[in-house]
Order: sequence, then structure tokens, then C-alpha cells
Amino acid sequence: MSKGKKKRTALGNRLRTLRRYNGMTQREVAARLHLERSSYAYYEIGTTEPDLHTLSEIAGLFQVSTDYLL
Repeated sequence: MSKGKKKRTALGNRLRTLRRYNGMTQREVAARLHLERSSYAYYEIGTTEPDLHTLSEIAGLFQVSTDYLL
């Protein structure tokens, strides 16, 4: 792995898979969650993790449990 690159997290992989399965862009998901696109993108690539409230909102959006996301 090259310097500066982060490995995608399990949460990031789930978010990306769910987003694609639902035919949504990062921009669309972010808008539904009232976030900047870059904030949501950081969740997918593992730079940051959502707080509990946001995690719950994401689970609701994709109709999965927070346990499934984690």
C-alpha cells in the first residue's frame, strides 16, 4: 500500500455496496443525510466514521440495522 492511502474499512465497504445497490450517488446520499458530499465520501473511504446519530440515519435510509453496518 502506498504512503498516504487508507484501506477501506468494513463500514466503508458496506456503505459503498448499499449505495450502489440502491442506485444512488454519494451526492444523493449526502443530500438525504443533510451532509456535504465529501463528509459522506470520507465515511466510505474510512477517513472518518459517522457519529451515532448519523449512523442511525444511514441505517434508516438503506433500511438496515446499525449492527449490519458495523
